[in-house]
Amino acid sequence: MSVDSVKRPPSGPRAELKRQAILRAARELFLREGFGVGMDSIAAEAGVSKVTVYNHFGSKEALFTSVITSALDEPLAGESSAALEGLADAGDLRAALVEAARTWVHAVRANHEVTALRNLVAAELHRFPELGEAWRHRGTEGHHPAVAGALRTLADQGRLVIPDLQVAVIQFYGLLVFPHMVFSSYGTQIDEDLTDRLITGGVDMFLARYGTQST
Repeated sequence: MSVDSVKRPPSGPRAELKRQAILRAARELFLREGFGVGMDSIAAEAGVSKVTVYNHFGSKEALFTSVITSALDEPLAGESSAALEGLADAGDLRAALVEAARTWVHAVRANHEVTALRNLVAAELHRFPELGEAWRHRGTEGHHPAVAGALRTLADQGRLVIPDLQVAVIQFYGLLVFPHMVFSSYGTQIDEDLTDRLITGGVDMFLARYGTQST
């Protein structure tokens, strides 16, 4: 069944409950069994029919992409989200960025399920290149709305000068989070001291590019 042949996904409170149940079941089974798990198994785990799964997501590739997308910003929830939102009111932007980055990076390092899902994507791309295409089409801001929103607000305030938000979001991730993703893909971690040096140095590099004289 192709994505193109599927009608608009069901809507309403009951439909949303089923959608969330499908996502939870799919996440658990993808982590346990990999992408090869059957849609029948996912439907059974979620307590719905396979037709319901297809009505909501259209294909296993689309379901997998939804699972990954919903998981990626988990480290940006809770304290990390509050820290990012607080940047707009920070008197000392550098200090606030450093603290927000520490909270965010700690959440990334501590969320082992998200790490496992990222590694699963990397492992499956050679078999299912459409996963990469589906991922690419969402765009940078679509994947990282919390970070994009925080940087956009700071630019609107005139505290940062960001001519290309897409590039700035990727560079922000590259300086702060990507090193930990690379190390985790090899089954290891960056130690705490180096992590903090990467955070403070990364914030300084980001502000050297995008900050203003008053930052």
